[in-house]
Amino acid sequence: MASILDSVDQRTQLVGENRLELLMFRLGNRQMFAINVFKVREVVKMPPLNRMPGSHPHICGVANIRGTSIPVINLRGAIGLRAIEMGQEANLIITEYNRSVQGFLVGQVAHIINMSWKEILPPPKTAGRANYLTAITRVEEKGVEEIVEIIDVEKVLAEIVTYDVSISEEVLDKELLPQMTGRKVLIVDDSSTARAQVRDTLAQLGLQVIECHDGRQALDLLKGWCDAGKKVNDEILLMITDAEMPEMDGYRLTHEVRSDPRMSDLFITLNTSLSGSFNEAMVKKVGCDRFISKFQPDLLVQSVQERLRQAN
Repeated sequence: MASILDSVDQRTQLVGENRLELLMFRLGNRQMFAINVFKVREVVKMPPLNRMPGSHPHICGVANIRGTSIPVINLRGAIGLRAIEMGQEANLIITEYNRSVQGFLVGQVAHIINMSWKEILPPPKTAGRANYLTAITRVEEKGVEEIVEIIDVEKVLAEIVTYDVSISEEVLDKELLPQMTGRKVLIVDDSSTARAQVRDTLAQLGLQVIECHDGRQALDLLKGWCDAGKKVNDEILLMITDAEMPEMDGYRLTHEVRSDPRMSDLFITLNTSLSGSFNEAMVKKVGCDRFISKFQPDLLVQSVQERLRQAN
């Protein structure tokens, strides 16, 4: 099973080309789910688990993977369905999100598909705010079109692990605080949980936020301001964008902003759960000003302060 990801390092050229690859799997039922390959370390058959008394109900134990203890989350139960029974045949998807490693207990792992972000759509509004999806797409399997639901893993994790949005006192530049009150920041992220984390952090500084759910929506907003004769830097202090989003990813969004002379000097921070040297290289390639691996409130504050210092 691990061989399904053997070539993942060769797939990184897809990022920045507004493309992605999805690892598709089932959760013990007919519905197909998916997560981005770039957040997956490997897939293994379900190993023996050590129980953790007092742990969150959706953590079904700890797996020892090559000498590393990894908490295992019953993904089916975590998204509001009846949890996968431990006696069933299952697989473990080892992932890295927000600088932490965890395993997700799933059923059958299908295969990897290569798609354009243009084929990835937001969940229908009728799904409500409580859903655990960031997006949906459609694929054809054996001549039959099938809906694939892309799980909002950040929301799943936020309900299991408490994220602290407090800001360290030593990080704050008190001379800059008066300049933040009332200023606006554009947040671009398809995860409502991730947007809330950034919003709650920046609100402590007196900053107001404008939220967009994907890169296309953000680009349309920015271009609308330019077309109306407004200066983007007068409207917002900076833009904080995720990398992975439906319709247009954060790399493509940054490229489009840098290519438009009317807003090419906008300060852009990439705030993503994807981590590693590859992302740092992509940041330089497309022209982001700052790269932050989620979720680090102090670094968000430092990014805002860096932007203000440039403006002074």
